[in-house]
Amino acid sequence: MHPAKGIAFKLCSVTMFILMAALVKSVSDHVPAGEAVFFRSALAIPVILVWLAARGDLRTGLKVASPLGHFWRGFVGTAAMGCMFAGLGLLPLPEVTAIGYAAPLLTVIFAAMFLGEDVRIFRMFSVALGLVGVIIILSPRLTLLEGETMQTAEAVGAIIVLMGAVCAALAQIYVRKLVQSEQTSAIVFYFSITSTLLSLLTLPFGWVVPAPRELVMLCCAGILGGMGQIFLTSAYRFADASVVAPFDYASMLMALAIGYFIFHEVPTGTMIGGASLVILAGVMIIWREHRLGLQRSKARSGMTPQG
Repeated sequence: MHPAKGIAFKLCSVTMFILMAALVKSVSDHVPAGEAVFFRSALAIPVILVWLAARGDLRTGLKVASPLGHFWRGFVGTAAMGCMFAGLGLLPLPEVTAIGYAAPLLTVIFAAMFLGEDVRIFRMFSVALGLVGVIIILSPRLTLLEGETMQTAEAVGAIIVLMGAVCAALAQIYVRKLVQSEQTSAIVFYFSITSTLLSLLTLPFGWVVPAPRELVMLCCAGILGGMGQIFLTSAYRFADASVVAPFDYASMLMALAIGYFIFHEVPTGTMIGGASLVILAGVMIIWREHRLGLQRSKARSGMTPQG
């Protein structure tokens, strides 16, 4: 294990994904979300293939035992991506990022519902705290549902992004099932294939011919998305999840900086306060998972767990 290397890869991954989101946002006034999903997914495929070839996994790493599992993971993952991309056209980048933090909180709930995982009081309290933070972020938007057209669009955008977080949490549930029988490389590759094909279903809903500048940005978004996925996978090879997962929240600092300097988005106190609660809840859950992991390790080695 190389924690420093794992953290470095994680930060690279977070940076790639935020830059990807910024590129998608920059073309969202003209390019539909479904078309952006296509470029994000299709351009990631050659990047992932080169990575697999470099690792020597091109032949063995793409075998599947559960094609249907890959499809459903791809379906909900594509829905999550589409919702997030649609939200980027309606809301500030930091706000979309903050609402997206609801996904790991919802994953805890769905894991208890669908996987039978034991969720005790501490984690339920953490989830509840995080969801209060999400409600705080959403509250100014939802009160505008019957306001002016622009305000209504922002309220709809907040709901769409929250739906994306729900779909992202469901995607994580499918990933937890798939890792029991599938290699990580196969999960990464077939998600890109599935999302590329599913995005084509949005063709009848108004795809456009991108301007040269937009085309370059969409292609860069796809390449950055593929590289981000590779860095993310590599991070978990070199360090435990409990070590690298908290660095997900570095994306808020990056989103705030990009939103302010590039898109001239000034964050509100309400958004920052709600996001702080969501981040606190996420860190609490990560800390608790780390503690439980240590206890399980001690139990397996015949030692008495403490705490």
